[in-house]
Amino acid sequence: MTTEKQTTDASPILVLGANGKTGSRVAARLWDAGHQVRIGSRSATPAFDWDDSSTWAAALDGVLSVYVAYQPDICVPGAVETVTAFYDAAEKAGVTNIVFLSGRGEPEAVDAERVLQATSFDWTIIRASWFFQNFSEIFFLDEILAGAVTLPDSLSPEPFVDAEDIADIAVEALTTTRHRGQIYEVTGPEAISFADAVAQIARGRGREIGYHSVPMAAYKQGLIDAQLPPEIIELVIYLFSTVLDGRNLPVADGVQRALGRAPGNFADYVARTAATGVWEAK
Repeated sequence: MTTEKQTTDASPILVLGANGKTGSRVAARLWDAGHQVRIGSRSATPAFDWDDSSTWAAALDGVLSVYVAYQPDICVPGAVETVTAFYDAAEKAGVTNIVFLSGRGEPEAVDAERVLQATSFDWTIIRASWFFQNFSEIFFLDEILAGAVTLPDSLSPEPFVDAEDIADIAVEALTTTRHRGQIYEVTGPEAISFADAVAQIARGRGREIGYHSVPMAAYKQGLIDAQLPPEIIELVIYLFSTVLDGRNLPVADGVQRALGRAPGNFADYVARTAATGVWEAK
């Protein structure tokens, strides 16, 4: 796989989580703008693996700016310690600028933010709510394609945010100085329920999608019956039980502050995503 695009820029920008919802968009925007990009993933050359610190030095070599999106989520056990060790390695490698994708409503994310704020880096923190793209890029996609979505009955509405907005902020923060020292709490313009989100997708798709809510215990048992890895089950249940308990219901103004415009809305996301055919069963 091609991991860098050669330009006249003096140093590459390292994008961690470059195969993910935000990282892929960040990398694409940087490439399109003519920047040299180094992909941070296990399949890249040089490889980057969060679980293998011996891969970090090569990935950081010659890099001044890094987009940090921790996989699978900053709330998993040991993640804050791993990110702390990465920052130490990045500082030794000469990195000066870090843009960190944080999680809204996650106590562990706040811990990771504080670690970054205590470093000598220029930093920008993007504290994000759940993405629109969770409905079209993994997570809920398989159930939508199957025509029925089942979720716990305790979930609060969420002011979902567009990953495109996150990428726009991240690219500016990686390539200019105007966002340094800023924490942007980013959401969409309104909170919507999961049932409403699925209903909007069904209308955009032009095909019915069932929505079923069940007690959390029954939902967890369903994940177990589906033979998901235990660590993934625990992560999903933790997220559903914490960040979706209502604490993130208020809308935030991070997109407006960072970009000087309103955030993307869910209806527009549905319209443009439906047009791609991603929600059509193969």
